[in-house]
Amino acid sequence: MLNAAADPSRLGLDPNRLARIDEFVKTNYLDTGRYPGFSCLVARNGEVAHLSHQGYEPDAMFRIYSMSKPITSIALLQLIEQGKAKLGDPVSAFIPSFANLRVWEDGSPTTFTTTFPEREMCVQDLLTHTSGLTYGFMGNHPVDALYRKRGVERAAPGNSLTDMLDKLAEIPLLFSPGTQWSYSVATDVCGALVEIISGQRLDAYFDEHILGPLGMSDTGFFVDDANGDRLTTNYALASVSPFGVPEGAANDPLVNDDTVMIDDGSENSPYRSEPSFFSGGGGLVSTMADYYRFCQMLLGKGELDGIRIIGRKTLEYATTNHLPEGRDLASMGQAVFSETTYTGVGFGLGFSVMLDPAQAQVISSPGEFAWGGAASTLFWVDPAEELIVIGLTQLMPSSAYPIRQELKSLVYGALT
Repeated sequence: MLNAAADPSRLGLDPNRLARIDEFVKTNYLDTGRYPGFSCLVARNGEVAHLSHQGYEPDAMFRIYSMSKPITSIALLQLIEQGKAKLGDPVSAFIPSFANLRVWEDGSPTTFTTTFPEREMCVQDLLTHTSGLTYGFMGNHPVDALYRKRGVERAAPGNSLTDMLDKLAEIPLLFSPGTQWSYSVATDVCGALVEIISGQRLDAYFDEHILGPLGMSDTGFFVDDANGDRLTTNYALASVSPFGVPEGAANDPLVNDDTVMIDDGSENSPYRSEPSFFSGGGGLVSTMADYYRFCQMLLGKGELDGIRIIGRKTLEYATTNHLPEGRDLASMGQAVFSETTYTGVGFGLGFSVMLDPAQAQVISSPGEFAWGGAASTLFWVDPAEELIVIGLTQLMPSSAYPIRQELKSLVYGALT
């Protein structure tokens, strides 16, 4: 069990200012019914300085959605370190059907024209979300509609990684790989590459090479019956959620009238049985203690408790900006849903990367790397300040409220 440091001031943090975090969250998010609860961790120099669980038990299990992506990215980078793949390899070297991908030109979801890409999609394009793939829930392009129509993503009943690859091979790309940025199923394809290259199922690979060595015993693709009562309830702000709301979803007393319960974590939850689709892009469940260990490894330059998960230089490389010509996300074409702001923020191999805090209009440090999940979970690692921050709740979408920016002001304001 995680324990907060007795004296945060020893870690260069003002305890009175840290206390503002809980009061701010309670006043602005819990008392108003915006969030059903909120768990927050702030650690510096390898020690926990602040830990709180408002509305959740310390061992609660959360759907971390896209916070699965950094774990999957590390898995693929492990295989690249071993020489089993290269960032510049065409994806078709592992998935032959991707050799015939075309790029959307014009038309509608029923009748359209395509053109040839300027070059083939490569492994690096998947890790940086410059592949030309998309998400069906984006809903702002005919290609998104094709994803929904053909049931590309893991929510489709009975879908598997193999099914997804077969469907993607028949749908045009949004753009030629490397020319724009689009948040997408690319990390699910990374998960498929891990399976193809390693010869292991994704869950087995994670357990052997990342979760097991790090002691992340409560992280996985589903929650067994023995731990079922630890799975939190998930909610959606129905008026703005792009993910849809199940028929019959209802309000409950924990949240305001705009918010509905979409998954109570009971036996009927899709997270209570082994899935057919192991989604490296968004399928994991985890806890505060487990994800903190993953972040400790990241801040520890790839190592935790004497166990090396990824090479120091590999991690340094992955957490630098890989967008062309040092550009930020705002200049790469997409300014819609994501887990981060766009201006002043670049993207590495599985992580957002802070380039210019002034341009991003958030208090931070250049080189901070981060990501978040669709149900408003978040983390960031700031190597310059030896700082880790994790926030966990369950409300979709993550863009509903500006909790990320607010937490940054609160946390950085406590540094002494």
